[in-house]
Amino acid sequence: MDNTMVSIVTPVYKAENYIKETIQSVLNQTYENFEMILIDDCSPDNSATIIKEIAEKDSRIKYVKLEKNSGAAVARNKGIELAKGKFIAFIDSDDKWYPEKLEKQIHFMTSHNVAFTYTKFEMINDNGTLKNDAAKLPEKLNYKGLLKNTAIACSTVVIDREIIGNFSMPLVRKGQDTATWLKILRNHEYAYLVNQTLNQYRTVEGSLSSNKVQAIKRTWNTYRNIEKLPLFSAVYYLSHSLVNAFLRRI
Repeated sequence: MDNTMVSIVTPVYKAENYIKETIQSVLNQTYENFEMILIDDCSPDNSATIIKEIAEKDSRIKYVKLEKNSGAAVARNKGIELAKGKFIAFIDSDDKWYPEKLEKQIHFMTSHNVAFTYTKFEMINDNGTLKNDAAKLPEKLNYKGLLKNTAIACSTVVIDREIIGNFSMPLVRKGQDTATWLKILRNHEYAYLVNQTLNQYRTVEGSLSSNKVQAIKRTWNTYRNIEKLPLFSAVYYLSHSLVNAFLRRI
């Protein structure tokens, strides 16, 4: 394990429209000791060609293809398994980082001796236009706090696995990231906010109401089927989560 390296894990599926821009945002980082492991989940488009062309020019870009389409959790777990760095970061194949993202986040973690951090993020639409300014996020979250406020975006996370230990994502098709943070926070007291906007989260235009319904279903599934919360507790935490999601935007 390289004690200064950041291993960046990216699942790739139908990402040809955005993956070049995502990789470039990683290559633009002022913190240069990283590897970016892109896991091709048998994407049927031109994603593989784009990634391989970039990998030929920069050895920090690693391309790996799964044998069959298996979902983001399996892809991310494969990336974690292959990672050589002490720090594990995630970026989805359509998101972007600001150039100082890793430098500021790693400095915060090493200077404060914390193992799990997340950052503020902006919302952009499918053509990269800013939709929303960065939301208001809590300075730190423990297990119960995260149940009440699912504010940790996957592409903002960095984890020090020397402190956290080995971890993997639950094998569910959706919501595996929040389920992973909850699993980690059962044994580690807090995740800490790096209170700067360092990430852009892309939302492709579609049915907003449908997306909201799917998000609620995803959170409910995490509470009931992964965390095994009793019915009353699941309703209690889901209610708080919905209120906090609204408050983050006002």
